[in-house]
Amino acid sequence: MIKPNLETLIAGSKGIAQFLYNQQTGPNVYPGVPPEFTNWRDEQQAWQKTCVLFNQSYHMAELLVEGPDALKLLTGLGVNSFANFGLDRAKQFVPCSPDGFVIGDVILFHLAENTFNLVGRIPALNWVRFHAETGGYNVKADLDERTAARKDPSRRRNYRFQIQGPNAAKVIERATGRPIPDVKFFHLAWTEIAGKKVRALRHGMAGQPGLELFGPWDDGEVVLRALVEAGNEFGMRQVGGRAYSSNTLESGWIPSPLPAIYTGETLKAYREWLPADSYEAKTSIGGSFYSDNIEDYYLTPWELGYGHIVKFDHDFIGRAALEKKAKGPHRQKVTLALESDEVVKVLATSFQKTDRAKFMEFPSAVYSMHPFDRVLVDGRTAGLSTWIGYSSNEGRMLSLAMLDEEHCQPGARVELLWGEPNGGSAKPTVEPHVQVEIPAIVSPVPYAEVARELYAPKGWRAHHQPA
Repeated sequence: MIKPNLETLIAGSKGIAQFLYNQQTGPNVYPGVPPEFTNWRDEQQAWQKTCVLFNQSYHMAELLVEGPDALKLLTGLGVNSFANFGLDRAKQFVPCSPDGFVIGDVILFHLAENTFNLVGRIPALNWVRFHAETGGYNVKADLDERTAARKDPSRRRNYRFQIQGPNAAKVIERATGRPIPDVKFFHLAWTEIAGKKVRALRHGMAGQPGLELFGPWDDGEVVLRALVEAGNEFGMRQVGGRAYSSNTLESGWIPSPLPAIYTGETLKAYREWLPADSYEAKTSIGGSFYSDNIEDYYLTPWELGYGHIVKFDHDFIGRAALEKKAKGPHRQKVTLALESDEVVKVLATSFQKTDRAKFMEFPSAVYSMHPFDRVLVDGRTAGLSTWIGYSSNEGRMLSLAMLDEEHCQPGARVELLWGEPNGGSAKPTVEPHVQVEIPAIVSPVPYAEVARELYAPKGWRAHHQPA
């Protein structure tokens, strides 16, 4: 008997797009931390005005890759250049399908000789695991699943905290008793907190400089207490699950590319390798954009703002397809600033008994694992929105979107189509509603000025992490 897997699920469905659209899975959850420590408005404003602590110990998966062929494996999968990827460095790792569509993106840490750790969402890690197991590489790939997917949620390999904001350096210096580690962006250094050795990554999140700190799980509570105590003097706020999911609106990173693995004979073996209870088999798509062709949901590196990290100085899966796609045209990543008066009108429909718009949750108005909303110009689709929510710092409902090149001019006016095409009848995460068009202004990405200075020093090109 064939063990149920993603391929058998697809074969038994009426269509993979319809299957994923009708999934019962809601948006991402952030276990291990409360929804709010104070309130999400206060927590949002703290990452711009004082300092915040993001506890990332629970919701991201990790894959430790070790062995003589570790670098060879990763080089053969990532679109990034590995030419100068030495020890104690990190980079954004982006693998693509043979057809040149993104499977996912994670942060890759070069921890020691022949030892790498990948941290982030599971699709990219599963792709690496598959090739480690089936590609004849002399490597070991050890997965540490996120808490929500673990049978034993009480213990993981590492804790992981981020200290971000204008006062981040002061908090780190108070906690360590010494100056903040003097390392370049996305480089690693060692420090010590409360008698525990801690590894520090020079990083940025929510548009603010800071450090990501990680170490053995058993040290986590001690390090956390020391950081919280050190932050009291400098107005630091711990960030709960509600505000955490909205920080990407200001920094401009799109966290939700659908893994491009559901079609193609060359990927059949991979779909057969993925179990029926995998992320890829249980994930969901939603929003006002719907197509029976699941490939219409696939995204290229350029659409996600990763075009600048695609380097053809090495062989990797998808290279030939990306060399053709590199010539363009490409949809461009932008921020949509929704017209506030029109958003208020949408919210006001909640006080009607009929003809209500889909409720717009605060601060993150995301109702599926992979949201896709249509962006319109003169009634025609001009692009897709993939993440939407409210920024208390900007006093604005923002959306991260990808638009056709002719509609990307700053200040251009477009409309976001809000609501499911079937009125929400298939989704338990949304109520019955009517679709509405919300005017929006095409704006820079990242939206926050400080984020643009940190990530995009050459205009609009968004550097969430370096290549």
